[in-house]
Amino acid sequence: MQIIKDNQITTDTWEYRQDDAELGDGDITISLARLQQNGDELKNRKGKLGVRITPADSTDAIADYLPNLALVELYFPELADGRLFSHAWLLRNRYDYTGEIRATGQFLPDQVFYLSRVGVNSFYPGNDADLSATLAGLNDFSVNYQPSVN
Repeated sequence: MQIIKDNQITTDTWEYRQDDAELGDGDITISLARLQQNGDELKNRKGKLGVRITPADSTDAIADYLPNLALVELYFPELADGRLFSHAWLLRNRYDYTGEIRATGQFLPDQVFYLSRVGVNSFYPGNDADLSATLAGLNDFSVNYQPSVN
């Protein structure tokens, strides 16, 4: 599958593993609940580790794990919830997280410019047909009035 990372379309190497699925090797993301339950034993597995957080999750809950996480997925279950914008900003500014922050789920191409301003550097629109519109959305505006993460 294809994603947008650092303003380029590229191949994704990550796979989300459900809570009841075997972890296996490779680059995987897991839920916050699974991270909290199995966090210490996950440090020694083969492959990179990431976590998927939802709007209801707290960035404070993953703070201690951030040094071991290569990816934080912000999962948008619906269009009407903007808390993940705040999560991205907090990860970059409060916790100084420098790894990949990826938007997944029900976000719109119109939102990617604003998501990038708060620290999201990777986007998985879920449909390869939406890749070009999502990529174009990163350049919606040429003038910024407020400071941002980027």
